[in-house]
Amino acid sequence: MPCGSSLVPWMLALALPCASWATAVQGGQVPAINPLYTAAPASLDAAQIASMQQLLADWPQLERYRADNARLPAPKPGERRVVFYGDSITDAWGRAPGTTFFSGKPFVNRGISGQTTAQMVVRFRQDVIDLHPAAVVILAGTNDIAGNTGLAILPMIQDNFRSMVELAEAHGIRVVLASVLPTIDYPWHPGLAPAGRIRALNAWLKSYAAAHGAVYLDYYDALVNAEGGMDRKLAADGVHPTPAGYAVMAPLALKAIADALAGAPPAR
Repeated sequence: MPCGSSLVPWMLALALPCASWATAVQGGQVPAINPLYTAAPASLDAAQIASMQQLLADWPQLERYRADNARLPAPKPGERRVVFYGDSITDAWGRAPGTTFFSGKPFVNRGISGQTTAQMVVRFRQDVIDLHPAAVVILAGTNDIAGNTGLAILPMIQDNFRSMVELAEAHGIRVVLASVLPTIDYPWHPGLAPAGRIRALNAWLKSYAAAHGAVYLDYYDALVNAEGGMDRKLAADGVHPTPAGYAVMAPLALKAIADALAGAPPAR
């Protein structure tokens, strides 16, 4: 019997290779996909169609920071710029009420809410390399696990991280790989039980960082509760940090950045 014969219909439609599917379901965990992508077209309302059209018009969202990047001056002599690169957790840092973003530091926020690692690979040149940072802090992966832009099994997510690290290294940019924050459910895609997949991705990120001269930034252990998520005081919706959550993260980020900048830059 072919390996695909027992899969649900949307998996058959995607024709995911058997080996990849076997990896995806290791431990009994089926990867997620945005339900809008598998719904019958006739079932979608005008707002849902418009949101997908908007996404497809600029899938990596290059327009978000294009003007900001053009206005950003080059780093001053001796200044060691750091780009914080990620999804909504980075995007909201210093922009959400009650949060602050490293006042006085030459740090640049280039987070975009909802993004996956695949989108971040596409905009890495515009929003990281072209800003000439000394280091980049990459915090991503939770939206991949949530299926935001389609199916993303662990090997696919890993490949996207590899691509970003290799791009950074090719341009002499030091890399900080941040752990995915603990989560037991996604409010916009409930029922996925992502805690195990998050732990697996973090274990890989830690190992990959150690093997490739990157710094591993462990937010997870500082934020996780007994259930594998975050307490409401740290993340009211279980995913996005509150000001108290960012207050826990900030000194960890500063330490990781200091460690990265103290090391030798990647060979170019």
